[in-house]
Amino acid sequence: MPRRVEVSVGVCSTVDEVTHAAAHLFAASVAAAVQARGQARVAISGGSTPQAVFALLAREYKESIAWENLQLFWVDERCVPPTDKESNFGMTKEAMLDQVPLPAANVHRMEGELEPQEAAARYEAEIRNTLRLEGAETPTFDLILLGLGPDGHTASLFPDTEGLHEMARICLANHVPQKDTWRLTLTWPVITQGREVAFLIEGEEKAGILNTVLTGPYDPDQYPAQLIRPASGRLTLLLDQAAASQLPESNRSGKSVLELS
Repeated sequence: MPRRVEVSVGVCSTVDEVTHAAAHLFAASVAAAVQARGQARVAISGGSTPQAVFALLAREYKESIAWENLQLFWVDERCVPPTDKESNFGMTKEAMLDQVPLPAANVHRMEGELEPQEAAARYEAEIRNTLRLEGAETPTFDLILLGLGPDGHTASLFPDTEGLHEMARICLANHVPQKDTWRLTLTWPVITQGREVAFLIEGEEKAGILNTVLTGPYDPDQYPAQLIRPASGRLTLLLDQAAASQLPESNRSGKSVLELS
């Protein structure tokens, strides 16, 4: 059964406002984690919305973020080399990593150029070693940034794929028949352990699926994003008005709270 979650819905007037809100969330989460535990562990996604956020962080937060105390991970990755234009790591490197003083040792990428099963195993080992996990311990990231696909997928957890049923692993190679490809992804139990989990969603083409994920029947095989109900009991949505246009009227402007049960 799904757990009860309080969803903080932040609707921004423009796409640019979503970018600024997400950059502020990133910086604030890093600062809070460093103050509380001495370092921050953040897992990020790819896509055009995060790309704009990373570019803004490089421009306006270069001096204010404690980059030396940030451990940066990825939520998912395409099975391509890091130099490929489809690489989430490659996009992040160009938009942010080449511009900020984040130590190379603190950057933990998924090796998309390797055989998918090997890449997933290596990434799981990387996380276990970096976070010093013991036994079957699940990692806890301070911030996880997600997107939402038009089919209801998030991370690389696509509808009706085997990865939706993985409960024990940290990272897996998920075969996506509808795209005839493999993807590397954190598993949903790991994502739901995040202290702060946020979706960044823009555009009218996402409005219908967002409303279905939030207010429709619970059917995570068809709508995998419904699996993301954090153990903290809190979930953040940062939306532009177009993406929010089919939500209940009370959630379409400013800050509001929606409860999932």
